[in-house]
Amino acid sequence: MTDRNSALLKISGGIHAESKLRPANYAMSSHHCHTPFELFYVESGACRFLIENNMYDLHAGDFILIPPLALHYTRYLFGACRRAILFFGREDLDEATLSCMPHQAAFFSEPRLFQVPEALRETVAVHLGRMVTEEKISDIRSPALLHVQLQELLLYCSRICTFLQDTPANIYTTDPQVLEAARYISSHYMEKITTADVAAAAGFSPNYMSRKFREAAGIGVHEYLTFIRLQHAALELISTEDSITEIAFRCGFSDSNYFKDAFKRKYGLTPRSYRKNT
Repeated sequence: MTDRNSALLKISGGIHAESKLRPANYAMSSHHCHTPFELFYVESGACRFLIENNMYDLHAGDFILIPPLALHYTRYLFGACRRAILFFGREDLDEATLSCMPHQAAFFSEPRLFQVPEALRETVAVHLGRMVTEEKISDIRSPALLHVQLQELLLYCSRICTFLQDTPANIYTTDPQVLEAARYISSHYMEKITTADVAAAAGFSPNYMSRKFREAAGIGVHEYLTFIRLQHAALELISTEDSITEIAFRCGFSDSNYFKDAFKRKYGLTPRSYRKNT
């Protein structure tokens, strides 16, 4: 595991803004963390973001918020990617701004993923561009202007963005019981759970659960469980040195050969090749 102290980046206080084009396959040296919040925005292209034990594939219009001291790492596997980054501290957030965010102040306590509607991305790009320019000007007025611009950006995002943290992957529904089933799978994927277990957690009969889940998600309960297990296994393959069999069992697969076949169907590579090539 990466040592958190050795990975700590020193970032001076205040609000900082930058925008850079990362070429395909640009590689960070290692996982790292820092004491300010980081707000990462994909302006164009796509990238893969790893925070602690979670993996996110980000595309144009996606924001991700990284809390202080959360280990994270970015990979650019999908071609060139232009991204903007803001660093700021808790002291840079006004109480009025906090009160308007989803979950209010608790919004900043964990990683958050949110998306800007395509029609409004140019507005967000202009706003971020103003902050990057102000960072470069860096005169006596810049700290106050950056403070105001940060509040404006967060308030605008709270109004227009789609916040995805509470919606499990690949589940596009507001049905609370289907979401509860998906959350149960996401929390218990490493265990030997069945459709009956998922149905009981959501308050459905197994047959109704299967039909309802497929209607809402476009995928069956078992297929979704396999999807979540494979997603976690993929992360472990590139973030640990454990054997493929150990990872398969830890992610809920009882048969390592089935795991290898399912992994290749999803990712187009064997687990060994995926680990080597990513």
